[in-house]
Amino acid sequence: MREKLGEILIRKGQLNQQQLNEGLTRQKEKRKRIGETLVSLGHITEDNVYIALGEQWGVQFVPTDNLSQIKGPVLNVVPEDFAKEHVLMPLEITDFAIIVAMADPDDIVAIDNLQKLSGKQVDPRLATPTGILIAIENSYEKIRKQGEVTEAIGDLQFFATSDEDDESLVDMSKTGGMEDAPVVKLVNLMLADAIKSRATDIHVEPYEDALIIRFRIDGVLQEMMRPPKASHAGIVSRIKILSKLNIAEKRLPQDGRFTVRAPDKEIDMRVSVLPLVTGEKIVMRLLDKSGFAFSLTTLGFDQEDLMIFRRWIRQPYGMVIISGPTGSGKSTTLFASLNEIKSVEDNITTVEDPVEYHVPGVNQVQTKAKIGLTFAAALRSILRQDPDKLLIGEIRDEETADIAVKFSLTGHLVFSTVHANDAPSTITRLLDIGVPPFLCGSCLNLVMAQRLVRRICSHCKEAYEPDDAELHMLAISRDFVKGKQFFRGRGCAHCRNTGYHGRTGIFEILEMRKNIRSLVFDNANQDEIRNAAIANGMSSLRDAAFRKIFAGVTTAHELLRVTVQEI
Repeated sequence: MREKLGEILIRKGQLNQQQLNEGLTRQKEKRKRIGETLVSLGHITEDNVYIALGEQWGVQFVPTDNLSQIKGPVLNVVPEDFAKEHVLMPLEITDFAIIVAMADPDDIVAIDNLQKLSGKQVDPRLATPTGILIAIENSYEKIRKQGEVTEAIGDLQFFATSDEDDESLVDMSKTGGMEDAPVVKLVNLMLADAIKSRATDIHVEPYEDALIIRFRIDGVLQEMMRPPKASHAGIVSRIKILSKLNIAEKRLPQDGRFTVRAPDKEIDMRVSVLPLVTGEKIVMRLLDKSGFAFSLTTLGFDQEDLMIFRRWIRQPYGMVIISGPTGSGKSTTLFASLNEIKSVEDNITTVEDPVEYHVPGVNQVQTKAKIGLTFAAALRSILRQDPDKLLIGEIRDEETADIAVKFSLTGHLVFSTVHANDAPSTITRLLDIGVPPFLCGSCLNLVMAQRLVRRICSHCKEAYEPDDAELHMLAISRDFVKGKQFFRGRGCAHCRNTGYHGRTGIFEILEMRKNIRSLVFDNANQDEIRNAAIANGMSSLRDAAFRKIFAGVTTAHELLRVTVQEI
């Protein structure tokens, strides 16, 4: 009969009976393995647990340091995605067997699949999950990068563009042999990896002793590469050349753009260069120019909210305002709205900075501040273009707000965005910009605040019981969650071990009913407007997030990340 794990740890002097009893009690509450529970309580390290497990199972334990030294043909036998999904690391391959470190040597499915994959008997060893995942990232990185560089160079074409001359595209991939330069390969790889990863932004960040490249994927930054610090100057110069920027100017911020043509899509890259004390930081925004593929039904609306929103976007005149921080999906929602209501009978015109989506049947204007084509200047001209519906990318100042309000009061429907925290504060933001209360109350039809939360990865989704600390953070009682389930993602190869894949929206819809309009006319504060809206049936962003949690769409962590508790 096997000696129990707790007994082994006590015998080795790494645990006392009181700590074991505490772990056993907590294990019953959480329904986790005893080793995992003891580690989470801080009573013992993960390495010591797995050394004891090796003794219990009669399997050799492999230290983390030994895992990171693996090279050679064994890495070509086991694909990286397979290794991540089953949390295993191939160590050595012989004529008859493949030796592999596993977090669970009793995983029959993984062993069977590995046997079929390699055509050899599997000789399992034991290692910590953390050590295995670190070793996978380190060991496979060189193979992955070498393969992707070749693919990236073959598939990507670069075209320099500028706001002054959008039509003259110069093929920057034809650089007279320069495509073989290591820096060019590295930039190609970075861009190809970003497109493949569904990234919306690329950050190239220089520090005193390191260069870090991070991608914003599903709204959250993730570290992707750490090139040599010495490559920083070359990367910056290459991106500046692509963007038609001044490579000699290192003291001032610069903005530019270029286009990347991949086999299946065209990406507009908006480049911002900012001088830091440690060097120039570059942020690139990726905008997919291949077309708009969203509809209101795919954005995450509840059925009731969708009916309300659809009713107001079909009104003949007035204003529909969507608010939220940068990257909260405001433009996507607006264009999904235009996509639904556009018809051959209407002249729909937009003014944007930049044009993020290209929509057939919609006249789109790109502002160019350098030559005086601002939002206000473009809007004054558009009023003479006989428009029926107008989309203003963002109301930033009093002049733009004044034109938008007057346009909506003369029988036209106006869509726009405002940077505000929630729906009630959007109204006070418009008043602060300079819109008079009597005009603001008259022209507004609907105000909607929105955020984007990450979706739980469907491949590694699991139910769990929240502990008291998590409930305290959420400011809810255990009675509130009685009969409801919480879900999370364990992390797998499909989601880069984040537990999330994709995003969905949460919405706070404020309908401008008579009592709300009266409050605006009376210059009421946002708390009074919020209380009246909630009495009318408005659900807050936090309530919308809780509905997504209990529906198994997102996690409590995402609720805490994007919403604020009202006190």
